[in-house]
Amino acid sequence: MLLTSQEILNLRRLHPCFNQEAARRYARLHLPVAPACNIKCRYCSRLYDCANENRPGVTSQILTPEKARDLVENEVAGEPRLKVVGIAGPGEPLANQATLQTLKLVHGRFPQLIKCLSTNGLLLSENLKTLKELGVKAVTVTVNNISPQIGQKIYRYVSYGGKVYSGTAGAALLWQKQKEGIEAAVAMGMLVKINSVVITGINDAHLSEVAQAVREAGAHTMNIIPLIPQGEFACLRPPTQTQLFFWREKLTPVISQITHCRRCRADARGMLC
Repeated sequence: MLLTSQEILNLRRLHPCFNQEAARRYARLHLPVAPACNIKCRYCSRLYDCANENRPGVTSQILTPEKARDLVENEVAGEPRLKVVGIAGPGEPLANQATLQTLKLVHGRFPQLIKCLSTNGLLLSENLKTLKELGVKAVTVTVNNISPQIGQKIYRYVSYGGKVYSGTAGAALLWQKQKEGIEAAVAMGMLVKINSVVITGINDAHLSEVAQAVREAGAHTMNIIPLIPQGEFACLRPPTQTQLFFWREKLTPVISQITHCRRCRADARGMLC
């Protein structure tokens, strides 16, 4: 069933990643249990870790589901402001069986905490029933394009169903599965946020189409984040703050925009702000 306006407000009120005021009041914990990934983004690199580095895909260690549950136990005991436990990698959570095992252990022990997931969306629709049973109430889906021609410039390949898809075929399949997942997640009563990486000269002029498409699919809010130049895109320049401000202002009439994102690590903990 669809979320009511009041239910959306209540979820946002407590989730630091969805609400700037909540980021000042409540803590979150990311559990790095998912190293494997099923797509290859040209901007992604997980080859090294620095304790002072804040970016997706970075963690100092991979936890087993049992170790992750123990970590939540410790955080709950030491941080009374903790409201949200999420899994955001360092790879694709739904490409790792440990994700569901971890959620089962954590939800069984701490049903009062909000569970959330950050995903590329490729396997979202087929896992939603289980995710809902395991207490997941909020989902973030990274959607960088809806055009196969643009998508082939962003993704080297997409691995699905035992096959590897590249070029426009891979990009088209990814958006198809993302759209299915977003629509199904909203229909199941989950709060859905969209992350879009702004890649100047590749998808920046396409963001209005992305915003319109994800809003039509039912997404509740959108978070445009600047490219971190690395991987195959190490030579590209990230968008400026002025450019980000421009796009947020332009897209706000289409779908509400997040402005306080800190591009958290896969093992982030504590207060966002």
